[in-house]
Amino acid sequence: MLTKNPQKIFTKPLSFYSNKKPRILVVSMRGFHSEVYRSVDFEFEDLLCTFDYADILTPTLASGKVNSFKKKLSNNTARAFVKGKLLNSGCMSSILDREYDLLFFLCQHFWDITSINSIKGWREKCRKTVLWIDEIWVKEMEEQKTKLCFELAKDFDYIFTTLSSSVDAIANLVQRPCISLPFAVDAIKFCPYPERPQRHIDVYSIGRRSPIVHKTLLEVAERKNFLYLFDSLKGLQMGDYKEHRTLYSHLIKRSRYFIANKAKFDAIDQTGAQDELCSRFFEGAAGGTVMIGTPPVCEAYTTYFNWSDAVIQIPYDPANVADMITELDARPDYVNRIRKENVMNSLLRHDWVYRWEQVLKQVGLESTPEMLSRKTDLANLADKVKTEC
Repeated sequence: MLTKNPQKIFTKPLSFYSNKKPRILVVSMRGFHSEVYRSVDFEFEDLLCTFDYADILTPTLASGKVNSFKKKLSNNTARAFVKGKLLNSGCMSSILDREYDLLFFLCQHFWDITSINSIKGWREKCRKTVLWIDEIWVKEMEEQKTKLCFELAKDFDYIFTTLSSSVDAIANLVQRPCISLPFAVDAIKFCPYPERPQRHIDVYSIGRRSPIVHKTLLEVAERKNFLYLFDSLKGLQMGDYKEHRTLYSHLIKRSRYFIANKAKFDAIDQTGAQDELCSRFFEGAAGGTVMIGTPPVCEAYTTYFNWSDAVIQIPYDPANVADMITELDARPDYVNRIRKENVMNSLLRHDWVYRWEQVLKQVGLESTPEMLSRKTDLANLADKVKTEC
């Protein structure tokens, strides 16, 4: 049943598109999710709107006890009858009033997929449809609730995922083409050139961390003139994702070393020891840090970070991490080479425009002039980095 006031699509002014009709519909979860780990997804969505012609639809929660009751009833019924189309995310209903060449739905978590049920007529109004799933582990796909949600994925033409080892399991479960594509980054925003700010932060660490490494770096920071920046508060909510992303990029560009470990390295119960890349590698490289940590042992890492010393590999819990940093500091030319190669590879390979180009190629859509222009800007910036001392 539709709400009395169905949600409208956010449409940008025609001047934004240079008088081009929007051909992409982006479904974004920013309407009722603000966890910090979703900021990379929101960055992708907004950036693709600058080099393609897109509208953004942001499902939002329907408030009130009646809607909460309907959600609970619908989901209980869906589980009882094993019908994914009965799942209710609690979102207000939306109605598409135009046709699109492509619907692009970026989900961080498999439960996000249920929001598609609130968009009426989406399949009929969109010629091609793509579901991008950030995180779904093979082990999770054995669970009944995951299988129920993935019933909805069968209505999409193509599925992309950042977890390369999950591709076959998704394809077998959904019976749709599934393609592995890694994270990326706004490589221009994160690039430290041409300003080259001073790197006053000695080590920057965010998110999950090794307790031993953390304890060691804290002790160093107490004894020496050494700035160790880390998460000290609990809570994952962002006030404004763009402000968060800007601050994050500024901190990375001002950090000498950046800790990067494989995705959820300390959550084996969830991952089943599945090794995967996470967005941190792309962000650290783009910002020109020297990354230290334990990268994943997987094809995605060897494919996308195949240049020398992209990550200085260390054990998960080395008590001598401070000595390792001291040894690196004694080799300034070596460290500077690492920084430049990380930045150049990010500009030429790991900007979001390259990922979007691969999505469009898969669905049979042409790149836009704005995409070609951005690639030129990226290449020109990479040339400047290469010639810098």
